[in-house]
Amino acid sequence: MEDKSDWGRVGALSDEEIERAIADDPDAAPVLDEAFWRNAEILDPRHEKSTITMRVDDDVLNFFKLGGPGYQSRMNAVLRAYVYARREKAR
Repeated sequence: MEDKSDWGRVGALSDEEIERAIADDPDAAPVLDEAFWRNAEILDPRHEKSTITMRVDDDVLNFFKLGGPGYQSRMNAVLRAYVYARREKAR
């Protein structure tokens, strides 16, 4: 069950205090500001796929498998992000 004892304290914090707490938390997700959305792209997940055999380090494969079903799609998404980043640098 979720501990709700801190909910009242969070409501008493100012926006600046909340933003500072987020910035100080290494596990916090980044704030999705205008700069993030300016560079965001809508991707079509229906690209044609090729079946390949690829050797991957055990720890890398296990990391993706720990995320549950769809680990191959997540690995593909990481590779796609790499391709897009390299294309941007080449421009």
